[in-house]
Amino acid sequence: MPTAYVTAPRAAAEDLASFLVDERLAACVNVVDCRSTYRWDGDVHEAEPEAILLAKTTAERYPDLKAALEAEHPNDVPCIERFDEADVLDSFAGWIDSEVA
Repeated sequence: MPTAYVTAPRAAAEDLASFLVDERLAACVNVVDCRSTYRWDGDVHEAEPEAILLAKTTAERYPDLKAALEAEHPNDVPCIERFDEADVLDSFAGWIDSEVA
């Protein structure tokens, strides 16, 4: 059962989270404020306010979630990573399976 780790501009984070749940690509998306420091085109940058989205999904729907995020995300190169959870509470896994169609 994967969790997608996504960073996004703070202004877009809530809309992306709602989109993923509305489209049943994720059962739940946690939105956590953060600040990123990164290298782009040889220079070090500090991002405008950002958020981390932790999207709970299923292995079957992860490719669709990833494709939808690539299409909807405002960044040219969005951070979309997959965390696989081998050990998850059975009742939580069951809830995710029932909510992601």
